[in-house]
Amino acid sequence: MESILNILFSGVFHASTLFLVAAGLQVVFGVQKVFNLACGSFYALGAYVGIVVVKSFVAGGFPTPLFIVPLIGAGLLLGFIIGPIVERGLIKFVYGRDETFQLLLTFAIVMMIEDVIKFIWGTSPQTTGGIDLIYGRLNLFGATVPVYNLIVILCSLIIAALIGYILLSTKFGRIIRATAEKKEMGEALGINMKMVYIKVFTLGTVLGTLGGALVIPATAVVSEMGVELIVLAFAVVVIGGLGSMKGAFIGALAVGVLKSIAISTFPELEMLTIYIIVIAVLMIKPQGLFGGGKV
Repeated sequence: MESILNILFSGVFHASTLFLVAAGLQVVFGVQKVFNLACGSFYALGAYVGIVVVKSFVAGGFPTPLFIVPLIGAGLLLGFIIGPIVERGLIKFVYGRDETFQLLLTFAIVMMIEDVIKFIWGTSPQTTGGIDLIYGRLNLFGATVPVYNLIVILCSLIIAALIGYILLSTKFGRIIRATAEKKEMGEALGINMKMVYIKVFTLGTVLGTLGGALVIPATAVVSEMGVELIVLAFAVVVIGGLGSMKGAFIGALAVGVLKSIAISTFPELEMLTIYIIVIAVLMIKPQGLFGGGKV
């Protein structure tokens, strides 16, 4: 029973960061109709910048337990910086064009960011030296869980609640849902679509970089991690349904738990297990569990 709970908690931890990336992908697709393959690279970039910030914070003599504050700040700031640059510099040229152009462009961004990472940080795996363990471990229902993992899960739940509040209860959220439903009507009502697209893409980017920053204290990073994240994010949206925020949440939870179970039982079948579930969902409900849902 203890091992089962450990597996489940580990799966929920993986799901919490995966949800942030998938949510960013969903909101960008819902409004801008662009399937953003670069979401995984934003995640990887956030992880590498997170390592730099954490190491600099500790080396500067600041209280080590407070490392999560600059870590979150770095993830947010990075997303706010590169989001508008990528959207105005590249993404805007593929709005309304064939999906092939969109996929080629966003995959090119993946390759460029991966090369930037290799140029700056090299190809060797990097870690924060297990700094997450400074918070200790907690016994929950007989399972031993790192407290930092619980902090990340809590952060993801708070962010999920904030996204829901923004989409359902704010003027910006109403604009997002309206333009996702009918872009032409939004333009006719005088909505500045340029600014909406910048803000939406930046929101998606921030979720990706923040997810990468949060996960790094508990794992190692490699330059290719962004590509693996793209595969997992794709699995999430297929299972949950493209364009559905609820689908992103359920899909991330399913993929995270499946990934954890596979790693603990048959590591060789980790990705195969996820692919089997994706194929099953496509056969039973091609639009995903919550397909057709609106952002």
